[in-house]
Amino acid sequence: GKSADKLFSLSGLFAVYKPKGPTSAGARNLLKERLLAEAGVQTNGNKRNQVLKIGHGGTLDSAAAGVLVVGIGKGTKMLRTMLAGSKKYTAIGLLGKATDTLDATGKVTEEKPYDQITKGDLENVLQKFTGDIMQVPPLYSALKKDGERLSTLMKRGEAVEAKPARPVRVYSLSLQQFQPPLFTLDVECGGGFYVRSLVSDIGKELSTCATMQELTRTKHGPFTLEEHTLYEDKWTIDEIARTLQHCTSLLPGEPSHKKLKTEHPGETAVSCE
Repeated sequence: GKSADKLFSLSGLFAVYKPKGPTSAGARNLLKERLLAEAGVQTNGNKRNQVLKIGHGGTLDSAAAGVLVVGIGKGTKMLRTMLAGSKKYTAIGLLGKATDTLDATGKVTEEKPYDQITKGDLENVLQKFTGDIMQVPPLYSALKKDGERLSTLMKRGEAVEAKPARPVRVYSLSLQQFQPPLFTLDVECGGGFYVRSLVSDIGKELSTCATMQELTRTKHGPFTLEEHTLYEDKWTIDEIARTLQHCTSLLPGEPSHKKLKTEHPGETAVSCE
């Protein structure tokens, strides 16, 4: 039918809102099912399902929400370059508690007093985590050892050695709110950065401990939460066609791209490097 033809002709990158709960792959699969159902494409035993190429770039943990970049058609080949683009997050940290996963989904492993910590202490510490820094990734993560995710190995109770610290980049880091034990951070970072490791490391630096309560990705590459993100009620063929047209101008190789670059000379995100 007509809508099936339109669906299979879609190509490019766009952004969807991933709610708290599903994995990034789960959100992508739901999107794919919705689109195939709207197009009236039977998925059982129909090979057409394999033909609809949809992928995502830059996995968000299940407990996190926000911008998830999706590639459709030829756009799936562009996701690799997207992964390198900078990302912005708003994170809420909790002082005085540490968990094994470094976020609210884990078991509490440590509790320490935090009432001595002032807003000034927290702001001073943030400077140490800005710029090019070394970061040890979390044990519970999608990083792999012998082809298996560390989080899978951990859940099976297998001993997992900490990965070595690796260089990561923090473009900006600021304290938005301080209501002990909670604090809210805005962070813009490069690829491979773990915000929950940052929150945990900030706790240690303050001689207490901390774990991440909430995480929202507000920007990935040129895609922002406010402007470019499709919420679940807009996961339709027409809405995606519309957003793809709008988003093409955000990506490299477009005439309007040059204009964007001069407007934000310091913004690497726009060029998706």
